[in-house]
Amino acid sequence: MQVDYRLRAEDTVDSPALLVYPDLVQRNIACMVRWAGGPQRLCPHVKTHKTRQIVDMLLGAGVQRHKCATLAEAELLALAGAPQVLIAYPLVGPKLQRLAELIRRYPATRFATLVDHPGSLAALAEVMRQGGVTVGVLVDLNVGQHRTGVAPGPAAAALYRQAATLPGVRPEGFHVYDGHNNAVDPQHRHATAQQFWQQVLALRQQLEHMGLAVPRLVVGGTPSFPVHCRWQDIPGLECSPGTFVLYDAGYGSKYADLAELTPAAVLLTRVVSRPQPDRVTFDLGTKAVAADPPMDRRVRFCHLDNYTVVAHNEEHLVIQTDQADQFQPGDTAYALPGHVCPTVALYRELLVVRNGCVVDRWEVVARDRRLTI
Repeated sequence: MQVDYRLRAEDTVDSPALLVYPDLVQRNIACMVRWAGGPQRLCPHVKTHKTRQIVDMLLGAGVQRHKCATLAEAELLALAGAPQVLIAYPLVGPKLQRLAELIRRYPATRFATLVDHPGSLAALAEVMRQGGVTVGVLVDLNVGQHRTGVAPGPAAAALYRQAATLPGVRPEGFHVYDGHNNAVDPQHRHATAQQFWQQVLALRQQLEHMGLAVPRLVVGGTPSFPVHCRWQDIPGLECSPGTFVLYDAGYGSKYADLAELTPAAVLLTRVVSRPQPDRVTFDLGTKAVAADPPMDRRVRFCHLDNYTVVAHNEEHLVIQTDQADQFQPGDTAYALPGHVCPTVALYRELLVVRNGCVVDRWEVVARDRRLTI
């Protein structure tokens, strides 16, 4: 889908700025609900946008379950009235007391979190018990990324059984994040998923034979979503993409099977210098766009075909191009972020664009680590 992101009154908007297009956000949400087979099969991650308004859009689309990584994101979801919130991160230290307070303060929201170690499970359960609350737990299964989690097998089964015996926690299922399953070829992603699904479903069956319910399987991210959403016959499966709401150049240039999604956030930047005849410097430094992709994939300019990013510093992004003579200091350009999620976290607010005009500003509430708890 070709989109003209340009503003009608560019001179009224300072740069760098992150623009968001709610009509495109709504289109992406509708697409994912349709692919999933209904909103009940989604548990989207709030980390991408961190805004109340997009949470409201998802709730309006019927999405009841939501996923997050921080307690601030969890509180944002609760403030918005999300019925179920999964904190998909191992909570330790002072975060346990904060979680107990979150549960007390927002009784209308059902909270859950992850566990992958018997010691951290015991600590979580004890703090919840002392606080007079109960939290759901999903065993975090390591299916190949090796970042967190426990491998599907005896240790995972023992951890789930432990959760069933401790006051303060209630076992609710498995979290199955396959961030490593990101091959360009969708058939490769499907084959990778098939390998670990056999282990996951066998573990579930084992626990159910012991009389332990495993009602939820929260699985995947945006790249593996097209694979997991096909399995309509697996009870309790919830797909948990995040990037889809805003999408970005990183995924857009890689996954043909996600081509129906449209980038809904774009960076407005300006030329600040022409240091050499073939170079252009923009005010789009690492404080304005995420620096975790390789330098040549951090942005994709919308109306510039032939260029190379040659430097990226805190306040400057420098490109080399044979089209440099088309740019003068003060000229505007539009660029899609290579990784939109951490790019959003660099901005206090998103500028909302409809029909080429900035009509609102959405605060990026949960970019902070703490709201009130």
